[in-house]
Amino acid sequence: MMKMQFVKSMLLGLAAATALGAVPAAANPAMLFDVNSGAVIEHQDAFQRWHPASLTKLMTAYTAFRAVQAGELALNSPIRISKKAAAFPPAKMGYKPGSVLTLDNALKIIMVKSANDVAAAIGENVGGTTEAFAARMNAEAQRLGMSGSHWVNANGLHDPDQYTTARDLAILVRAIRLEYPQYASYFDIEGIIAGKAKLKNFNPLVGRFPGTDGMKTGFVCESGFNLVASANRDGRTLAAIVLGATSPDDRAEEAAKLLQNGFSRSGSSVSVTGLAPYGDSRDVATNMREEVCSKKSKHVASDGPVPTEAGAAPEKVSIIPEMTRPRNWVTVSLGGATGPKPKALGGRDLVDYADVPLPTWRPDMPAPTGAAPLVSGNVQARS
Repeated sequence: MMKMQFVKSMLLGLAAATALGAVPAAANPAMLFDVNSGAVIEHQDAFQRWHPASLTKLMTAYTAFRAVQAGELALNSPIRISKKAAAFPPAKMGYKPGSVLTLDNALKIIMVKSANDVAAAIGENVGGTTEAFAARMNAEAQRLGMSGSHWVNANGLHDPDQYTTARDLAILVRAIRLEYPQYASYFDIEGIIAGKAKLKNFNPLVGRFPGTDGMKTGFVCESGFNLVASANRDGRTLAAIVLGATSPDDRAEEAAKLLQNGFSRSGSSVSVTGLAPYGDSRDVATNMREEVCSKKSKHVASDGPVPTEAGAAPEKVSIIPEMTRPRNWVTVSLGGATGPKPKALGGRDLVDYADVPLPTWRPDMPAPTGAAPLVSGNVQARS
């Protein structure tokens, strides 16, 4: 009798979830929604905490947009690469400490190349420090209602305390697209030219899947392969969020299928912001390292392997067509930063100090005027 009641309860629960567009639990969180109306079309584990990897750069861009709107800097303001920023691992541009580029070029670079050094530099310059920028990211997330997110850095390199959810990312996508339509072109760049290098967008839907107009990929071992992809057809814009796929092909195919099917379906009456939290273990961030980064794995870049022009492997069925036309390239470079310095820096430049002890005066000589007194017993005489 109890067994029959349990089975009946399970079936009723699945029926209720299906009515709201939810998918029975599977391998990874996913969400499909209408960007303009916010209507949810499909969702799966939408409130499960997940490490964002380079999807973080969407939050970095949004926080920078807010700073520009507030008059704190401009798109042609200088973004200086610090020693700390230059030291971050790939994906990166490899600019030397002291290099300067515009915020405009920096945003293009982090959306296409997903460069960790440049994203960190945006955080340092816009926020004043890495920590101050992370605080601003969290304040913006809280203001938007992203209740399942916490940010620690601007580039998305793994930190156990940096996490988000598919539902929160949907809120962020809508904020970017609806509040700042003038910046939509940052998210659908097919590739950039930097000096002699041609760097393709890590998102293989851009330029290939019909209607695609953005947005961002992400990968670290702990997150698996993440993707936010948006597309517009017949005046309707949908966005698909895929978290924790086990390969770059799988994340792209899953997102493309969600979008393809979504354009033939209508959204539910449930909105992104109105979706009720669910999931027993949603407050524990999933770690994908064991699944996607075994000893035999070749996944090393923070956004996964660089995409090719072709779709999936020949033995796979792909709904993402090959690119049959020349790729559209956007040129980026250092320099050109004629705009005002970010107000967070108070008119100063970022300065890197060498990690050497500051000189002290000899204990047997008078201390300079205004110097702090030496602590007795902690100083040894020098010859």
